[in-house]
Amino acid sequence: MKKPDKKAENMTMEELASYIDYSVLKPEFTQEEIIELTKDGVAKKCATICINPKYIELCEPYVKGSATTLAPVADFPFGTSSTESRIQQIRDAARSPEVSDIDIVANFGLIRSGEYDKVLEDLKQCAAAAHEAGKVLKVILETDALNGEQIRKASRIVEQSGADFVKTSTGFLTGHEARGAAPEVIAMMMEEVSPEMKVKGSGCIRTRDHFLKLIDMGIDRMGVGYRSVPVVLGIQD
Repeated sequence: MKKPDKKAENMTMEELASYIDYSVLKPEFTQEEIIELTKDGVAKKCATICINPKYIELCEPYVKGSATTLAPVADFPFGTSSTESRIQQIRDAARSPEVSDIDIVANFGLIRSGEYDKVLEDLKQCAAAAHEAGKVLKVILETDALNGEQIRKASRIVEQSGADFVKTSTGFLTGHEARGAAPEVIAMMMEEVSPEMKVKGSGCIRTRDHFLKLIDMGIDRMGVGYRSVPVVLGIQD
């Protein structure tokens, strides 16, 4: 977790943008839309562009040489593939030199079933695969589908697995109340992991006040949708 040396409201736009994984994940996006949004995230100096793995090669030219890298997702948005498949997805994504981070979904059905040992073993292998390739692994817990006890236990398991980040929702869950990166959920996760563990919030970050509050809490990264990026950066209301 970060310990900012100043309040978020006093940070420059570039400093604020360094917290953002610019989300370009809607499956209906055309290639032209993906390119334009990637270019926008690079221009704003966001940390990464979070994309579906099919579009890694498409986006590579637009981040190369910039401060922005690519963060493809793996086994997204359900997290229900076999461990072997998940590892292969990580290795495939890791081939690109423009990829720095990989965001993978934990099997939240297994978490809800109390099968924490199975979740831990899977994530250990996923983290090892990412680290062998020199990439950062973020683990998405889909917190909107979990109760408080499950969020706390799963957060500890993510850290035990050796992954680099524990993260809230995919933004694609249906049939549940959408809380996403609500401050109380982020606080719960932070309470369960060590200060060295990184925390990413995603889902429902749509206002500047929410964005700044999470930075002041010590969050490391936030997944922000393309429509909300200019809002949280204060470029538009």
